[in-house]
Amino acid sequence: MMDSGNIAFVIICAALVFFMTPGLSFFYGGLVCRKNVVNTMFASVVTIGIGIVMWVLFGYSLAFGPDHGGVIGDFSWIGLEGVSKTEAYVEGQTIPNMVFCLFQMMFAVITPALITGAIAGRMRFRSLFFFLVFWTVLVYYPMAHMVWADGGFLAEIGSVDFAGGNVVHISSGVSALVLCILLGKRYDLSRANYKIHNIPFVALGAFILMFGWFGFNAGSALAADGLAAHAFLTTAVSAASAMLSWMFCDVIANKKPTFVGASTGLVVGLVGITPGAGFVPIWAAIIIGLTTSPICYFMISFVKKKLGYDDTLDAFGCHGIGGIYGGICTGLFCKESINDIGQGNGLFFGDTKLFLMQLASIGVTIVVAIVGTLVCYFLTKFVSGGRIRVEEHAERIGMDRLEHTESAYPSFNGLD
Repeated sequence: MMDSGNIAFVIICAALVFFMTPGLSFFYGGLVCRKNVVNTMFASVVTIGIGIVMWVLFGYSLAFGPDHGGVIGDFSWIGLEGVSKTEAYVEGQTIPNMVFCLFQMMFAVITPALITGAIAGRMRFRSLFFFLVFWTVLVYYPMAHMVWADGGFLAEIGSVDFAGGNVVHISSGVSALVLCILLGKRYDLSRANYKIHNIPFVALGAFILMFGWFGFNAGSALAADGLAAHAFLTTAVSAASAMLSWMFCDVIANKKPTFVGASTGLVVGLVGITPGAGFVPIWAAIIIGLTTSPICYFMISFVKKKLGYDDTLDAFGCHGIGGIYGGICTGLFCKESINDIGQGNGLFFGDTKLFLMQLASIGVTIVVAIVGTLVCYFLTKFVSGGRIRVEEHAERIGMDRLEHTESAYPSFNGLD
């Protein structure tokens, strides 16, 4: 039976999730140098156009349509024909299939946008456009189906992902790592002193992301009930804890806390709790937040430099690592009494099956992301005439002028 209160709640949450994509553009845009602000922000929000149009035409049908092999749907709902406004997607839901569709559409918008932070400042916009189209079809839709669709492979084996640890963060984070390695480093990475150009933009973006994330996680309960309240609270607690622990890491490493660090910690705390927001106890969310920041901080500050890859805005360090760790923590702290769709208790409570299935699902996601990204890269190279990366001249002058003939600060004459 449909419930008007639940319908209104999920629609509002869908709007909150949509707002995260502009928030991401401010977060990423503030982190780059002045000459690349427009390009970086545009790269994030172009997924609004790509994601929504593709979702309506065939994306929802492929991601959530009738199951084929536990991996993908079909074209039964092409153009959203047959998607009911009065009947639920699966038995037990109290919202129409159409409302579930529009909520999931916003996830399909923001997920590919996360990848763009890894290659900021060096990928042709045209090539990025094609890559995002290919990636959405070859990686995102199968992952969404395997994890969340009726009959999906990873759901059937007993793994859980409340709001997108595998589907959103691990898939985009790992893909971001692969893509930035394939593109190569920025031409002056070892010589230039890159400085964050707008710290207020970074903070604004982080807090918009947190605001939207309440819809992202609480809305994944698909009802205005106690589970939604639980997910809302674990989200807030994890983000707050991670913010504090990142500040502590800054003090240890640099003797002073930083606003950028606190904002980044907030985001990684949100990433870490996403897969378990509706499965783990509230006290566990504190542990997840406190421990996610140091792990991501170590990856960004030490491991990235040691291995030498150029993940410009740390999409892998924040989303890939944070998502993997969050999925593991879900396997540790999941408690069946919190959510009756859970697949049992976590390792902390004495069960081993869920923990092992979490590891298996993370492994599958990593493989799908790596293979899918490689395929997307070579498809993009083919349709782009072999040129994916901008020339060194464009990197020197700036992506804004060369790719878009625009400037974020046209009256500014200083150096970048």
